[in-house]
Amino acid sequence: MNYQVLARKWRPHNFTEVVGQEHVVKSLMNALQHDRLHHAYLFTGTRGVGKTTIARILAKAINCENLQDLNPCGECSVCRDLDEGRFMDLIEVDAASRTKVEDTRDLLDNAQYAPNQGRYKVYLIDEVHMLSGHSFNALLKTLEEPPPHVKFLLATTDPHKIPVTVLSRCLQFNLKRLLPSQIFTQMEFILQQEHIEAESSALKLLSRAADGSMRDGLSLLDQAIVYGNGKVGTEEVNAMLGTVAQQPVDDILTALAKGDAAAIIDKIDEIANLTPDFSDVLQQILQVLHRIALLQQIPGAIDHDFDVEMIAALATQFTPEDVQLYYQIGLVGQRDLDLAPDPRSGFEMVMLRMLTFRPVGTTAAPVKQAQTRPAINNPQPQPAHHQAQPAYKPTIAEQPTVVAEQSPQETAIPNHPSNWMDIVALMKISGMTRELAHNCVLENIDDTVCTLILDPGHKQLRSARTEANLQKALQNYRKAPLKLVISTEKTTIATPAVQLNKAREDKQQAAVDAINSDENVQTLKEHLGARIMPGTIEPI
Repeated sequence: MNYQVLARKWRPHNFTEVVGQEHVVKSLMNALQHDRLHHAYLFTGTRGVGKTTIARILAKAINCENLQDLNPCGECSVCRDLDEGRFMDLIEVDAASRTKVEDTRDLLDNAQYAPNQGRYKVYLIDEVHMLSGHSFNALLKTLEEPPPHVKFLLATTDPHKIPVTVLSRCLQFNLKRLLPSQIFTQMEFILQQEHIEAESSALKLLSRAADGSMRDGLSLLDQAIVYGNGKVGTEEVNAMLGTVAQQPVDDILTALAKGDAAAIIDKIDEIANLTPDFSDVLQQILQVLHRIALLQQIPGAIDHDFDVEMIAALATQFTPEDVQLYYQIGLVGQRDLDLAPDPRSGFEMVMLRMLTFRPVGTTAAPVKQAQTRPAINNPQPQPAHHQAQPAYKPTIAEQPTVVAEQSPQETAIPNHPSNWMDIVALMKISGMTRELAHNCVLENIDDTVCTLILDPGHKQLRSARTEANLQKALQNYRKAPLKLVISTEKTTIATPAVQLNKAREDKQQAAVDAINSDENVQTLKEHLGARIMPGTIEPI
């Protein structure tokens, strides 16, 4: 019964095996190559990202008798003794349990003596910020003028508690939190070596739950293997973590985009049967909204993400304004969730608040309004004798609606085979594929080839996936196996994206002109000092 947990069994033993800290590994390997080793290193970062592990590898590397590509060989007596914990010249101390100044003085008394086995005597002090002020003072003199055969490797999760006099004498490396994709890849590799079956979706959940810590992720993986009786399944991981899978979150956001309150409540009923943590569900929604906002503003920003297809599909259903508002409502709702009578009712109110405060005129399920209601803020109240005059009561009729109907966007475009905007509409494509098509100009199309010209300012929309999707849509539209050819160059012809943007601007300007020329509005301005708030006029 000598089972070794995965976090210890698969702990890196050389720089090549370290995951996600390339900036630190590269610096240390270059220092070894050029023999420019500092006498004191400070490794900082959150728990489980590799601070102590990298310090041990460095201690092994500077004493190794036969470096292999600047990595410890793992075969010499120094490497074996250090891996087995019996290398006399590595003095490893947990500062959390030895905080007194007497402990530090006893530790440093032997620093002046030469090493017994290796080239350097290495002091590895973990959680160094826990030392007392007097202990730091005792350490300071040795750090300032260390013997040539002594190296200090310090590790901490809280560098702000270390005196600046100590920080200034150390070479500091800040280790980054690991990405979920990096933890996922390492988990897959370990499970393959351990010959353990696992579902990809289950590993994704564990990678996110690790919160940037490889050690936490492998500890959760150990727990999932035991919980699943030797297998790692999605249902078992959901039950173990008390979370729900990504699919309910996808369904909730889809219902939110459609403005379907009944569907949202039904989905919450299904989730409630799993006894989840609703705070975690809301956090998942916030994470998805964040990635949707990234994709909408920077195409390709989440190519490394687990759920690119799902995020891309949702991004077409929300406007950027929707996403920003829903994210803010969810953020405030998460803060106030503990104040609700119970977590489920608090979560339901957050979702209903998103439905209630949807921006007016959004493309995703706009809020129904009376056609006679003006898109303009009410004027500021005036003294009572002005308000009592019925002649100045604001009764704006349907004039903005009439003007909006005459806008270019509503004008029917003749259905001609060479009209690229009509072809795009008939193909019924969406997401990044539609964005690529909207920013192209049709040069030629027949049953054998379709030639498009892409605006150079939108070349980031072009990828193998979007081109393949667009070619497939064109083949379905023409009912022929045509080939798609896209060239990137400047063109004087307006793309569909430019035409749609111009139509929106013209429609907005028509609504603004209609409000400004309205007799009632002019009367309000002259007699009551009213003014139109910028940004409050929208076409109906």
